[in-house]
Amino acid sequence: MKKIVYLFGLLCLVNFSGMAQTNNAFVVQTTIENGVIEGNYDTKSGIQTYFGVPFAKPPIGELRWKAPQPLTNWSGVKETKKFGARPVQAIVFGDMNSRSNGLSEDCLYLNVWTPAKRNTKDLPVLVYFYGGGNVAGDASEPRYDGESMAKKGIVVITCNYRLNIFGNFAHPALSAETSYKGSGNYGYFDQIAALKWVQKNIAKFGGDPKKVTIAGESAGSIAVSYHMASPLSKGLIAGAIGESGAGINPTMSPVTLAEAEKQGAEFAKNAGVSTLKQLRALSTREVYEMYNEAKRFGFPVVIDGYFMPKTLPQIFGAKEQAQIPLLLGWNSAEVSGMAFMQGKPYNQENYVARVKKEYPNDSEEVLRLYPYSSEKEIELSATALSADRFISYSTWKWFDLHRNNSSQPVYRYLYSKLRPALVDNSLASGLAGGTVKKEGNTPKAPEAVGAPHACEIEYCMGNLHLVKEYAWTADDFKVSNTMLDYFANFIKTGNPNGDKLPEWTAAKAGDATPPVMIIDTESKTVKAPNDARYEFLDKAYKNK
Repeated sequence: MKKIVYLFGLLCLVNFSGMAQTNNAFVVQTTIENGVIEGNYDTKSGIQTYFGVPFAKPPIGELRWKAPQPLTNWSGVKETKKFGARPVQAIVFGDMNSRSNGLSEDCLYLNVWTPAKRNTKDLPVLVYFYGGGNVAGDASEPRYDGESMAKKGIVVITCNYRLNIFGNFAHPALSAETSYKGSGNYGYFDQIAALKWVQKNIAKFGGDPKKVTIAGESAGSIAVSYHMASPLSKGLIAGAIGESGAGINPTMSPVTLAEAEKQGAEFAKNAGVSTLKQLRALSTREVYEMYNEAKRFGFPVVIDGYFMPKTLPQIFGAKEQAQIPLLLGWNSAEVSGMAFMQGKPYNQENYVARVKKEYPNDSEEVLRLYPYSSEKEIELSATALSADRFISYSTWKWFDLHRNNSSQPVYRYLYSKLRPALVDNSLASGLAGGTVKKEGNTPKAPEAVGAPHACEIEYCMGNLHLVKEYAWTADDFKVSNTMLDYFANFIKTGNPNGDKLPEWTAAKAGDATPPVMIIDTESKTVKAPNDARYEFLDKAYKNK
């Protein structure tokens, strides 16, 4: 009997120990501008977290398609331990993961990770904007988790912003409501509201409002480029990081207000809704279904004379952008070469025909810049051309504009680490950085020739351990530690360099072969080998 009691007690002790190891938090409270919030203090990580913190009034009812409005103060304690609802969106990218519970127009919430102790102050701050083409995404995704970066002595914020029709819809009646007589860009106004919240409240979390770096990937990187250019964001940011993307033709570049209003008016007319009052009276479901029925991929960014007074090349060319340090880059194989080949095999006949069709007057120059002596070289060239046309060129143009129109340092990278194998062979890599279930007739994917779009996020944020789909190796963790350290150093000082890291040289104005940090298992700085490609595309796209 004693043995049974002893074993039962031992079992209880083991179970209790297991439970204790999975929950190491006690509640903490912080008083911010609008009231008291309650989060968690994890004694194992040393990080305090506040999830689902409201930063503006819910943009619902009469506030739909308006700039975010200031919060009303609350009494009592607001619990902020769970991620807020993500913005309303379709499953555009099936490989996106989320930790939030459901979707809602009531989505203007942010999340905080802070390493601050009771007397800590003046920590650097990172505000990270998620990607997803302004049609999808969520600040709760595991790859954006802020804990690893917070352990480096940084206060980390991720914030939601409105998407698709809810975030970028312009209309003449909406323009008539505003003081600046423009409309659209509501998702960017949401981001500005989050940045203003940081200015007012971040000291309560140990952060310094004068040391705020903004960062993002894809649409999030494009947002960073717009905030550097916008007069509304000046004074709110001290540094910028862009991962694959800038709002420059051909990548999510803005349209005129007249064009945006025309698109919005045609959409409303085709949907059978004639007035703004009727549009605002519609339910979330009705707006969501109208948008999906139109088969649109979002609505464009708008040159509204307010958030965006001119194009980025015009603003940077006039040196009117935020004069702050910039770190940016792109991946070595952002998209497959098949995007350019339109599914045709990699051979000389097909490749030359595609180049001549796309560049009838400049085909010889394109074939020189993107050569084709073998099928493997054609695959590499088609991949490079696809990537450059998709997002690499626009990011290069942002880089080129800032280094030539600013005295601030500009650091450029090329992320090149090949992904490891998937843990589950029934999965395939998706477009947004995650995985999707293979269809029964899915052909075997070709061997990777580089790092695809969005794959670097979990590396630079130190979150490989939260992404379970890939069989990470020691080399992957090595690359992640390197990239995380570069980013953390830049957020702290405006310079990515630090002890034991390969030296990363800043680019200088006018340098024809500016330095590029190749981020890989063995990271190193090299002189840019392919900038002639971007000089050619610059002429082709006429981004002056």
